[in-house]
Amino acid sequence: MVKLGIEVLLSEYKDILKGKNIGLITNPTAVDRDLNHIVDLFYNNKDINLIALYGPEHGVRGDAQAGSYVKSYIDNTTGLPVYSLYGKTKKPTSEMLKDVDLLIFDIQDVGVRFYTYIYTMAYVLEAAKENGIEIIVLDRPNPLGGLVVEGPVLEKGYESFVGLFPIPTRHGMTIGELANYFNEKFEINGDLTVIPMKNWKRSMTYKDTGLEFVLPSPNIPTEETIYIYLGSAIFEGTNISEGRGTTKPFQFVGAPFINGRQFTQKLNSLNLPGVRFRQVSFTPSISKYQGELCHGVEIHIINPKDFNGINTGLYMVKTLNEMYPNNFKITSFFDNLMGNSWVRQDILKGLSIEEIESKWEPSLNEFKDIRKKYLIY
Repeated sequence: MVKLGIEVLLSEYKDILKGKNIGLITNPTAVDRDLNHIVDLFYNNKDINLIALYGPEHGVRGDAQAGSYVKSYIDNTTGLPVYSLYGKTKKPTSEMLKDVDLLIFDIQDVGVRFYTYIYTMAYVLEAAKENGIEIIVLDRPNPLGGLVVEGPVLEKGYESFVGLFPIPTRHGMTIGELANYFNEKFEINGDLTVIPMKNWKRSMTYKDTGLEFVLPSPNIPTEETIYIYLGSAIFEGTNISEGRGTTKPFQFVGAPFINGRQFTQKLNSLNLPGVRFRQVSFTPSISKYQGELCHGVEIHIINPKDFNGINTGLYMVKTLNEMYPNNFKITSFFDNLMGNSWVRQDILKGLSIEEIESKWEPSLNEFKDIRKKYLIY
């Protein structure tokens, strides 16, 4: 079984915590193999002096929806201050870090560039450097594995909180590897220590780890959702519902103006690897088309190893643009998610997905070479 960074820290390196005032950046995913949460493990240990908590998007307890402002408050269980790192303040201020000697970051990532937790980590690295504070990142598995690297690399000028650095959509790195990469490659130069896992292999999916899955955010309830999120999250940059406010976020994709039967038939006729589509209707309880009946598809992954989420998502976007040129709209946020504007422009021009993918291959191959230096496993 995989031994997580938190377990390695407490079993082998606990002495480095003694006598230090600790600030912890975390969320509900930071559990050990027995589902004990890091806040409880630290707070209930007399040798660990935990003085402050910091929460990313969705909060320390995971009770905020995507994009919702998360305010600072006092944690009911511990009585500790909880500072929000999502909203007006994404980087900890000097006031938030008052009396902190050591910052510890422990959050499960999903392995996708536009998932925001890795940028919270980057900002914490910057704040630690600016305030002369040590930082430890506790490593966790990449649930998509560590072998496959896919998608366009984010280009200069498209930096945002869904993409701060030039990495591809599917980067194939753990959060600890990304910490080392961000810290060195982009010259943050913080006093960083990564505590690696034991027994994790790059070929592992999350199921292979023997660990219980804890949903990393409200709209990623299952391991399968992460694979689908790779592709269908780009619908956040369109006027199509990506299934938020349903029982299957990111697996349901649709809108009131779509003919679900025709859309399903067209997608299945493409014979995309590892995936099939089922006609579905749904009524979102939140987000786009709240309370309106939508028609579209449910994405079924038949074979995760063959499934290419980015490729599938782009085929879905292209198909909708061809079916509904007057109804289907792509917003500027699509460019943030893709990390460029030319993918959107090429889809609107009618270029094939193969032509689009060939354009990002050179920068993707360059990234693959760069990342080798930072791989721990």
